[in-house]
Amino acid sequence: MPHGELVIELHNDSKNYRGLRPLRIAHLELRAGQSMALLGFDQVTAEVLVDLVTGATTPEAGEVIVFGEPTTAIADDQAWLKLLDRFGLLSERAVLVEQFTAEQNLIVPHTLDLEDVPDALRLDVRRLGEEIGLTPEELDAATGALSPAARLRIRLGRALATQPAVLLAEHPNASLSADDTAVFAADLSRIIARRALAALVMTADRTFAHAVSDEVLTLQPASGELKRAAGWRRWF
Repeated sequence: MPHGELVIELHNDSKNYRGLRPLRIAHLELRAGQSMALLGFDQVTAEVLVDLVTGATTPEAGEVIVFGEPTTAIADDQAWLKLLDRFGLLSERAVLVEQFTAEQNLIVPHTLDLEDVPDALRLDVRRLGEEIGLTPEELDAATGALSPAARLRIRLGRALATQPAVLLAEHPNASLSADDTAVFAADLSRIIARRALAALVMTADRTFAHAVSDEVLTLQPASGELKRAAGWRRWF
């Protein structure tokens, strides 16, 4: 998509999710090539927002527009699945098969035939593994035996597998140590920039937010306003 083109718009949205109050978003715009971090979303509200953006649910009030079309205009399951391919989801909700190697988990988005993987696909997956920071040893290891940092990188690889236009991240560094968070933030920022992705990153870690994003906004739950953080700078 052309750099700077609107990819996500939310206007006066409200979504009930059995919390104390609905999730409210007064106004949110994300453009192609822009990386934005959102503070003030817990795990549940982050999932609610992602489901709204991807058209998995619709708001009780307001409008969600993605790639120029309201999500209420999604015609059928086929159209929805086609839309989903334009998003990469970095989330604990992305299931990894513990018994598979990291490489196999990265192959799964392309084919379920793990016995006869074309050489070209295997080479692409190895290149992806290098891009997301997995060592050859980690690629060959059972996923269940890997560290939280390595497992997060597999999820990142899965999110990038469909060559998405937009990366949506739900508290990606929640399970990482401070040192691992700093390294991952630097790598994630580099990947977003190199791929010219639009990225919407929800996190409770202000330092991480500033490290991976061009703009950091904090949700005001009562009003739904997203306020800019003053005096921010990148830390990593």
